[in-house]
Amino acid sequence: MVPEVLKQWVTTPVEQQRDTRVWVWFSFSIAIALIYSFMGLQQAFGGDYVIHDDVRSHVFWMYRFLDPGLFPNDLIADYFQSVAPYGYTKLYLAATSLGLDPIFFNKMLPLVLVLVTTGFCFWVAMAMFPVPAASFIATLLLNQTTWNTHDIPSGTPRAFLYPLFVAFLYYLIHRSLIPCLLTILLQGLFYPQCLFLSSGILILRLLQIENGRLRLSGDRRDYIFCATGLGVAFVMLLPYALKISDYGPVLTLSEARTIPTLQGDGRKNFFFEHPFKFWFCGERSGMFPYNWCKYERPPQLWASVLFLWVWLAPKRFPLVRKLTTHASILPHILLSSLGMFFLAHLLLFRLHLPSRYTKHSIRILVAFAGAIALVCLFDVAIRWIQTHIASKERQSLLSLGATGLLSLYVFGYPLLMDRYPNPDYVTAEAPAIYDFFAQQPQDILIASLSEQANNIPSLSQRSILTSSEIANPYHMGYYQTIQTRTMDLMRAQYSLSRRDLRAFIEQYGIDFWLIDVNAFEADYIFRNSWLRELEPIASEAMQQLNNGDRPILARWMRRCEVLESEGRVVVDAACLLTQGRKE
Repeated sequence: MVPEVLKQWVTTPVEQQRDTRVWVWFSFSIAIALIYSFMGLQQAFGGDYVIHDDVRSHVFWMYRFLDPGLFPNDLIADYFQSVAPYGYTKLYLAATSLGLDPIFFNKMLPLVLVLVTTGFCFWVAMAMFPVPAASFIATLLLNQTTWNTHDIPSGTPRAFLYPLFVAFLYYLIHRSLIPCLLTILLQGLFYPQCLFLSSGILILRLLQIENGRLRLSGDRRDYIFCATGLGVAFVMLLPYALKISDYGPVLTLSEARTIPTLQGDGRKNFFFEHPFKFWFCGERSGMFPYNWCKYERPPQLWASVLFLWVWLAPKRFPLVRKLTTHASILPHILLSSLGMFFLAHLLLFRLHLPSRYTKHSIRILVAFAGAIALVCLFDVAIRWIQTHIASKERQSLLSLGATGLLSLYVFGYPLLMDRYPNPDYVTAEAPAIYDFFAQQPQDILIASLSEQANNIPSLSQRSILTSSEIANPYHMGYYQTIQTRTMDLMRAQYSLSRRDLRAFIEQYGIDFWLIDVNAFEADYIFRNSWLRELEPIASEAMQQLNNGDRPILARWMRRCEVLESEGRVVVDAACLLTQGRKE
């Protein structure tokens, strides 16, 4: 009895979408998406000073929508506003026009994106493999991955790739031309890199393998979808191609090799000595999702490896014969992703980072492939139990055991993690500092080498001179200015000359200086990968501190202190100038 019930609910394909099993499993998919999302939102709303790591560069400037007087003449805010996709900007503008705080909206946005992704994922899986339980497992695996990465939870442009790409697959599979073109349009508005993946899939659908030979499609609709889809993609990409950045040309390969932050031990590392890490595991250069190489091996990864075996052995895995012709979208996703990955390497960095073209789509791909493989394996297990075990009681017991193993495999992944979910939310330390800065005039400028400086624009809505989080090296006009600022700040903070300190404050118009109390210890610089990049100043400063020489700022810091909180000191820059005149 138990094996028959399991076959009916887990491995038997459905003929119609109205089948009760479809809607039961779809309801489970939505429920799982809500459960994982609420787990993530618990972290997001775990305190007043919790923000997502990427918000600190991509969202903070949107407070200008609420108050245009914020971040006046702020290079950093202007830069990130200029590189934000049009649709992404307008969505946040609409949210703030309703009175929503940008960071609050950012925290709630992933819930909507996850639910949309889950819904389309379920129906795409059903179109490829009409077994509702497999569709449920695909959504489960994708949701588990979603909340252990910082893509959708970030609420930044790349978060929109998941719902828009999966929606594109759904409408393409179902031959719905207008909705398909609409998803392509939205991809261009929210995450233009996704257009290249979709365009590659449209082109690949013109090629078919018949009797072991490659030939062009004989379906007129494939050509209509390809021509119109590529046309929309071209129109959406044209503004980006014609746009002349106010922040200099895109980084070239020769320039990139000279930038310390892009080297293997740099904060934005791209180049590595080991070829395997460069091509497969680099966060920006590698083919695979970075977290898979670093600390996790998700179950869908191993299950998807089995998919090829299952697909090539239909006699051993008879359920795989229920794959529809729509399953051809899986190799199309893979080939399009790999093609764009290598093209991005070839044209480095004109198509931005190569990993952007594989890590997202591979997560989606392995969720589909892994779910299909797992259900096919489960089907074989149930068939074997029914064929080789005579006792009905033992059949039921072994079938329940197989179900338990399958459930443990697909549900147990979070239990293997040290921390789950892990969407990369940051809890800002020393909240009194952000409250203090928020009470100061809007046009102040804060200098700091502290990691806490990354949080000031988002939590205080005040301008900073530089910080590690915003030092993106992909537009040289912007990066060189930020790098110059950072070098000048480092030189002034560790200078033994009062003249250097005063000149720096006057040159940049600094109002406050945020300093970690241990900033004048040599280990402080040595343990900070961002500061170590600032050579030769970093080495000189460490040598100076090891020799016992006290920088001017270290001597005057306490005289001009206006606030100390949790190991951070806020110093009044005007007071420092006064000290300089006194001595």
